[in-house]
Amino acid sequence: MKINQHQKKYAETLEKERVPLGKRPEWLKVRLPSGQNYKDVHQLMRNSKLNTVCEEARCPNIAECWNARTATFMILGDTCTRSCGFCNVKLGLPTELDLDEPRRVAESVEQLKLRHVVITSVNRDELKDGGASIFTETNRLIREKMPETTIEILIPDFKGEEHAFEIIMQQPPDILNHNLETVNRLYHAVRPQAKYSRSLELIRWFKEKGLRTKSGIMVGIGEKKEEVFELMEDLYNSGCDIMTIGQYLQPTKNHLPVERFVTLDEFKEYKEFGLKLGFKAVESSPLVRSSYHADKHARLI
Repeated sequence: MKINQHQKKYAETLEKERVPLGKRPEWLKVRLPSGQNYKDVHQLMRNSKLNTVCEEARCPNIAECWNARTATFMILGDTCTRSCGFCNVKLGLPTELDLDEPRRVAESVEQLKLRHVVITSVNRDELKDGGASIFTETNRLIREKMPETTIEILIPDFKGEEHAFEIIMQQPPDILNHNLETVNRLYHAVRPQAKYSRSLELIRWFKEKGLRTKSGIMVGIGEKKEEVFELMEDLYNSGCDIMTIGQYLQPTKNHLPVERFVTLDEFKEYKEFGLKLGFKAVESSPLVRSSYHADKHARLI
């Protein structure tokens, strides 16, 4: 991952203006992955030649989730066509499309006997449908093998193309997740190929089709508190049911720096604000990531 010139300028601004971070707070420390269930899931992923966002994004909850025999599958390969300044997934132009991937994901879900599964992907902007058909086929095969398993898909924006949305609706998930990631003001620096308004319209489109909707953001990357409140209102007014909020952690020195460590009290404030707005559920704490406690969200609504 190499951030672009605009992101580099923003990173330099953050470094110049921020208060020295000091030591990482205790609440951001996680234990190293271990345990038999963790080993079993890891081995299954390697044997099936599958990718997980748990590994690619260096999720801090990988030990907890894998030991509970849950994982977020990342389909459409391991190479992303977008250069988001926070993401550790490999950037480049993918060279192939693995049409057998949906079968391997479905068989892994069956082997793990998952009650709830999360499917996400890299961005594949070079594909006509953005990879929507692979999501649909994955959902179909999981339903065929594990009809009682609830499915959450965390999708890219598909460049706002409705024909891709329609493909998703051929095999709709139980929960449709699409992350805003950050506040409107920071989109150009943090997500240069995405649009804040386009992501909100995506949430609205699927909500109007009757799906349960979900979105997430990270904080500590330069946003202001009032901007987070405004984003939460925008999401709720667009029909979002569930929201996740977690601390941004810089994957490598080549990514955007952490501007601040958000306090536990502030995370609590966001949760209370969201529930008061009317969200069905708000997960807001430092180590929360988009699919954290996703199985509980499926049972809430």
